[in-house]
Amino acid sequence: MKCKIAILFFCILVFFNMQVFCENPSSTTTLPDANSTTTTTTVTLPQDSSVTTTLPTEEIPPSLEAILNGVEKRYAGPGFIASFDQKSTLKAMEITDTALGKVFIRRPGMMRWEYETPEKQIIITDGRTLWMYRPDDNQVMIGNAPSYFGDGKGANFLSDIKMIRESFNVIIEKKNDPHFHILKLLPKEGKLDISHIYLWISKLTSDVVRVITYNSYGDETIIDMNNLQFNQNLDSSLFTFKVPEGTDILQLED
Repeated sequence: MKCKIAILFFCILVFFNMQVFCENPSSTTTLPDANSTTTTTTVTLPQDSSVTTTLPTEEIPPSLEAILNGVEKRYAGPGFIASFDQKSTLKAMEITDTALGKVFIRRPGMMRWEYETPEKQIIITDGRTLWMYRPDDNQVMIGNAPSYFGDGKGANFLSDIKMIRESFNVIIEKKNDPHFHILKLLPKEGKLDISHIYLWISKLTSDVVRVITYNSYGDETIIDMNNLQFNQNLDSSLFTFKVPEGTDILQLED
């Protein structure tokens, strides 16, 4: 039983630490299609010339500041709901687990992850306390939330998006993906439980649709989010937990 709990707890720790032109009277400009990656500028020479020259120009990619501003604006509401798919790999043990469920997030710091498969599990925090409830095992683990969610661990930055700037050095990892901005997050303070994080951000909506977390051991957790519903006023009761009578209680160490 202790071995099972240890493996489960390590998997949970892996998860939680796993978007110019100038005016000229003698020129006309053709604007690009919304899905185009190039701009075609047609320059018409003075009337005594019959030559038209077409000059291709590259689209100017948005700056990191513009991308982060877009994400912060998107997540500025009181809360959101999403469905998620998760894939966690423990490299040393060569174990890969998949799961899916639903997440409720209320700003700042409150999260509720409801796992539906492969087995029922609920992970809840009100920003102070962490509860991990496994009804099939009649067991709840209780700990100090900042120990497991502090400094952006556990995708906690989704509950306070400005934490990305505060806790991480951010770089644009890949600039030529047609649909997503891909950002690499490096912790400002070195921590064993987070090596780096990749964020996949929709160029169209500024939604964070994928979070990939690595720790120093090479373990990987991939979370894909879909069906996002923003500006949700979620009741605070979702982010606390009343232990059912007769449930085994395990205290997590900080």
